[in-house]
Parts: sequence; structure tokens; C-alpha cells
Amino acid sequence: MNEIRVLGIDLGKDICSVVGLDETGKVLLRRRMRRDNVLKLADRMPDCVMAMEACCGAHHLGRQLREQGHDVRLMSPEYVRPYVKAQKNDDRDAEAIAEAATRPTMRFVDLKSDEQLDMQILHRARDRLVGERTTLINQLRAILLERGIVIAKGRSTLERQLDQLLAGEMAISRRIRELIEDMRDEWRALDDRIGALDTEFADLARTDGSMKLLSTIPGIGPLNATAFVASVGKAETFNRGRDLAAWLGLVPRQMTTGGKPRLLGITKRGNGYLRRMLIHGARAALPSLSKGKTLMGESLRGLLSRAHKNTAIVALAAKMARIIWAVLRTGRPFDLKAIPSAA
Repeated sequence: MNEIRVLGIDLGKDICSVVGLDETGKVLLRRRMRRDNVLKLADRMPDCVMAMEACCGAHHLGRQLREQGHDVRLMSPEYVRPYVKAQKNDDRDAEAIAEAATRPTMRFVDLKSDEQLDMQILHRARDRLVGERTTLINQLRAILLERGIVIAKGRSTLERQLDQLLAGEMAISRRIRELIEDMRDEWRALDDRIGALDTEFADLARTDGSMKLLSTIPGIGPLNATAFVASVGKAETFNRGRDLAAWLGLVPRQMTTGGKPRLLGITKRGNGYLRRMLIHGARAALPSLSKGKTLMGESLRGLLSRAHKNTAIVALAAKMARIIWAVLRTGRPFDLKAIPSAA
């Protein structure tokens, strides 16, 4: 037991598999145990590497193991998968986790604090509420379309005309009219819950130093600022801004044809929620930035003249990711005139 240098832990809801390796990679321990017993086992061991996949519950257990003096290493499951041998099972998963943690080029995930996890939970809750609202609106449109009522695109347009239709006489049965009224009330309740979360994010963005810095970037509001601080935390996680953009899947793929490199679409790897938030922010900021008398405005106008608007939006989102890294790294607010040296 004293010779174990790396302990790979395959987390389960209740039962975990652990595999201990010595400094040469030889397996010294294989065991299945409950989560509480993992802490008891680690407490009896000398300080060593505790390796886990970055999944549900890993950050909480990782902080407890770190308090015991161990070196906790969390990894993305996709980076662990190549080390799993044939006939995959929990024991082999734990062995693969331990082996992957010893690789010198492995990328690790920083342990998240309780505050960061709280913000991530709030963002997930908001994303779920937005999805429920979208589903409700689409169903409302379908119900009205079955009665020959076509309403133009836009949430506000539907809400305004729906109130007018309910105030007048519609050729629908009483039961369907009651259903539409209930759906409208449910829609308003979802708006209130989403608005309450947005207010909470705005309050957080005004009190946190890192969020204040990120809010100086065009297209980065309270939602984006809180989401990035919750997920990224600190710029030291990445060596350069392009690594952050690549982690978000905003870096284009390349293909060589005829000896010449050709850019394809973005990779769409990494955190899809943050990527979507950045692209929405870039879409909102593009009109004003492209009209500005700055180097960024000139660059965007040139890009818009030769590429589709959506391509320019994604390119601006990748640029914003590099700016976010620079702002977090330097601790200075964003200056639009200093954009050439910021990234």
C-alpha cells in the first residue's frame, strides 16, 4: 500500500472502482467500494496522485482528497478513452484513468469551487427554463396555425398578438381557449423565473472583479461573464488565447488540397454552452463593432465583404475568446483601441 503512487478512481453513483499503480505502472491494488470508503482508503495512504474523470461529483470528492494532501488530477473522459483496454468494464476504466494521469502531455481540469459550481448550476437551470419556454411557444404557434392563424416570427410579436386574440373572439372551442390561456400564464411564469435568474447574474457581475473586467468586452454581458468565470476561472488554465478558443471548438479545421491548406468549419468541440453564449454575444455586437472607426471595425468590414455574415460572427466569437483570455491574464479592462495587442 505504501508503494502506490497513482490511484485511479472510476466514479459511480454509489460504487466506485479503484486501481492503484506504483511508480513503474504496475497494478498493486484493485478494489470496488462505496464513495465514503474511498475517502477512508485515501486517508490511510501516503500523499499520491488521485486521478478521476471530470464528471458529476468529481469536484466535490476531489476537494476532499486535496484536503487530505493528495495531488488531485481531473481529466476529460474523451482523453481517458484511448487508454481503456479491450472488454471495457469499471476496473479497466479505473486502470485507464490511473494510466492517463501519468502522461506528461495530458490536459487536466481545474477543481471548481462551490461558488463556481453554484453558478454552473444556475446557468443549467436557466438553459432548461429557456428550452421549456421555446417548446411552449412552438406548441402555441402550432395550435394557432391549425386554426389558420399565422403569426410572424418573434417572441414579442406572438405575445402581443396572442393577447389581442384572447381579448377578442376566436373560432375555437371553449376548452382549447382555456388551454391557450393556461399556456400563456405558464409562459409568463417562465419569463418571471428566467428574469429572476438574469437579475441574479447581473448582481453577481457587478460584485466580482473578474466579471467586471469581462463585462468591458463588447458582446460580453452578465450571462457570458458569469458563465466564463464559473467554467474557466483563471486564464492560467490555458497557455494562450487560441487554446481557449480551441477548447470552445471555435478554431476551424484544416484540409490540404493540392498542397494548399484549406479552412473548413469550426471543430465544435469542448463546452457547447459557452460556445453558444459567445456566438450570441458576437451576433449582438457585430453591427456596432463593424461600424466603428477602429482596427477591429475595419477588419470586420473587410470580412463581411468577402464572407457570409454567420462566418464573420463565428470569427468574432473566436476573437472574443482570445480577448477574454488576455483580459483575465493581464487583469486589465478591455480597450477597443488596443485590440491588435490584446490577443
